[in-house]
Amino acid sequence: MHPALAKGNVAIVTGGASGIGLAAARHLAALGLRVCIADLPGPMLDAAAAELTAAGAAEADVMTVATDVSDRAQLTALAEAVEAAFGPVNLLMNNAGMQPGSSIFDEEGNWDRILEVNMGGIIRGSQIFAPRMIASGAPGLIVNTGSKQGITTPPGDPAYNVSKAGVKAFTEALQHDLRNRPGCQVEARLFIPGFVFTPLTANGRSEKPAGAWTPEQVVDFLFEAIERGDFYILCPDNDVDRKTDEKRILWAAGDITENRPPLSRWHPEYGEAFREWLKA
Repeated sequence: MHPALAKGNVAIVTGGASGIGLAAARHLAALGLRVCIADLPGPMLDAAAAELTAAGAAEADVMTVATDVSDRAQLTALAEAVEAAFGPVNLLMNNAGMQPGSSIFDEEGNWDRILEVNMGGIIRGSQIFAPRMIASGAPGLIVNTGSKQGITTPPGDPAYNVSKAGVKAFTEALQHDLRNRPGCQVEARLFIPGFVFTPLTANGRSEKPAGAWTPEQVVDFLFEAIERGDFYILCPDNDVDRKTDEKRILWAAGDITENRPPLSRWHPEYGEAFREWLKA
């Protein structure tokens, strides 16, 4: 087991009141960690701690803190509240995110909020917590939730793509810095879920689509990958296997190396070539 996940250690999960975040919080509590769930205030956050205690966690080992991750002051207050209650943090899961939809010229007015939450929240969270985690001298782990859309950047939701591309670039830089610090026992991982049925992706559906994984499935995959030492935790789902993901990522990179038009996978002159290449 990764040393940051030892029984009695301290974990924070942002966006932890539902979906992947709540499943991760349950998993960590089951391992015996003391868990703080951070999310926007409301009934879902109020109910989250009760879910963990109902599953067997001690009430003294679970806390919630209402937090808007786009606000640096609230993230600092979160760090101070958890350290005061539980002590130094060993695991930070920067998972809070949103996907309300976007368009290239921002007719919806969503770009600022998407970037502030999805990218800014992860950057600020890492900047606030990592120095504290390093200074504690204890093993530490920062898990940042990215997206395949931040790698292959498909058309349709440019603000979300930009935010998650930024998470990828930041987390790579973060891990490079951490691994080159003498004596540092903190490391970072990039978590890249596939299609997961959560409130973020439900779009009004009440039943899980056949192609989607459950939050519990993707969280199990996450922690198995952590044990393997993976940095890029690229998750499959019931529709897309690892091989298909790899070929999509390679094709996207090939737009640069082959001097193709951007997003050539969706370009009328290259769509058939992509489909044939995928089959090969």
